[in-house]
Amino acid sequence: MGNLVKFIKPYWKAALAAPLLMLLEVAMDLLQPVLMAKIINEGVLQRDLSVIESVGLLALGVAIIGLLTGVGCGIFATTASLNFASDLREALFRKIQSFSFRNLEHFKTGSLVTRLTNDVTQVQNLVMTVLRMMIRTPFTAIGSVLMAFLISPRLAMILAIAAPFLGVAVYLLVRLSYPLFLKVQNKLDTVNSVVQENLAGIRVVKAFARSDYETRRFAQVNEEYTQTAISSARFMILNMPIMQIVLNASIIAVLWFGGGMVWTGSLSLGGLIAFISYATQVLSSLLSLSVMLVSISRAKVSADRINEVLLRESEEEAFAETAAGLEAGTQNPLRGRVEYENVSFSYNDSDTRLAVRDVSFVAEPGQTVAFLGSTGSGKSTLVGLLPRLYEARSGHIRLSGQDIRNIPLERLRGKVAFVLQESILFTGTIRDNLRYGNPDATDEETEVAAKAAQAHDFIVHLPDGYDTIVGQRGVNLSGGQKQRIAIARALLMQPEVLILDDSTSAVDLGTESRIQAALRSLMKQCTTLVIAQRITSVMDADTIVVLEDGCAVASGTHRELLAHSAVYQDIYYSQLEKEGTHG
Repeated sequence: MGNLVKFIKPYWKAALAAPLLMLLEVAMDLLQPVLMAKIINEGVLQRDLSVIESVGLLALGVAIIGLLTGVGCGIFATTASLNFASDLREALFRKIQSFSFRNLEHFKTGSLVTRLTNDVTQVQNLVMTVLRMMIRTPFTAIGSVLMAFLISPRLAMILAIAAPFLGVAVYLLVRLSYPLFLKVQNKLDTVNSVVQENLAGIRVVKAFARSDYETRRFAQVNEEYTQTAISSARFMILNMPIMQIVLNASIIAVLWFGGGMVWTGSLSLGGLIAFISYATQVLSSLLSLSVMLVSISRAKVSADRINEVLLRESEEEAFAETAAGLEAGTQNPLRGRVEYENVSFSYNDSDTRLAVRDVSFVAEPGQTVAFLGSTGSGKSTLVGLLPRLYEARSGHIRLSGQDIRNIPLERLRGKVAFVLQESILFTGTIRDNLRYGNPDATDEETEVAAKAAQAHDFIVHLPDGYDTIVGQRGVNLSGGQKQRIAIARALLMQPEVLILDDSTSAVDLGTESRIQAALRSLMKQCTTLVIAQRITSVMDADTIVVLEDGCAVASGTHRELLAHSAVYQDIYYSQLEKEGTHG
């Protein structure tokens, strides 16, 4: 919890004003029973209407002051807690944005959504409770106990006996509730993950007529979450009855013994009524404290889950200090020369199985280097190391002779454009999506990039052309159209290194050929790294690297590999021999 306190510091004025106003409200509340006793003893019993009027007006004024200070406390507490939650969510989102792919694989998407929403809300509610009830509850209890002792030390012993029972009950509830709340939040993670997966893959669900299966799957995790929440709630329900039993028993004892004291004249009737009021406040405060401590226990679960994200070291941030120390003006120009030297990578540091093993190659500026291999051979992982989507486990990757870990991440990725295997578009216009990597691009530059990617023709035939709204994840566009927009988006960055990860798999051969021709013309000075499933996409590459089980087993031109690489020959003949093509 302590790590999150810094998010409340910018709002310290509101955070300080709220408890101060609450203290004043507590003081007004503590005055009410005394004034009530005065009205009864000196007004009602003495039949003095003037005392009733004067003290009654004073009590009304005290009540109004208490009301105003309570409202003020609520306003300041709300302001501080909501701003705290806003900053915390933003910090969480920024942290997630800094994660590498391997960092992100540690957390499920549904879990991150829960932490950004439900967990932050739980902590926000705790801050609100602390700023209001954490002051009200103990000070009301302490003040009421003191006032009760002043009225009758003998009756106050009843409170001294009841308090330990309440304390033990509160301790047990708080101690036992933490694991229950942790289990509830984990179940909620699972529910969110199933929802996220279903909505992201809704087309697949519909295409395979698996709606019933997905409904059953959601029903199962939803039922598990519900039953876990019910089990937790059943346990927490015990809190109120236990507290009420102790509270009511204490009041009955006060009435029993206090009534006898009034009968013998050792305690006034007004004093008894005031004492009952203070006793009720004491025990009610302890009841509120138990509820508040349970809320703290629940919020601690959420705070721990939030801190797990905030305190997790990002692989990208691990090298930020080194990169930040380099001045942009003193760095070598990034001209696009890519060099891999004995690069290895595994998705888990403790895993001895390497996804990429001792790979070395060089791509000179303006060259095209292609990567071929079977599924799972490490192609996408290999090129993902260049923009540091993953961090290499060993070896060196250099861009124009400079280790990429010594290049500020934003600058590195500004020079490397990546067209991913899955074309992700965002809600907004097509123009906004094209300019995603270069917001300052002109309309002319945007159209040039779209034409090179063979996207301009279909864009202008859309209802609003470049201003056509793209649905969530590009749902209103075909797979080929999304791929062409993704390629144009990368070209518009005017990168020095262009990575195409199977980025033309959804377009026909003719369109692919025209895209390749446009790229050769437009990106003459750009180094291009290509991953493709179709061998026709890479036959004209300057160098083709053949990967197998994460290792580079052969490299060379198409003709060289066709003559000397058995692996390449297998790929070539399996795809092209039936078509009668012989390179």
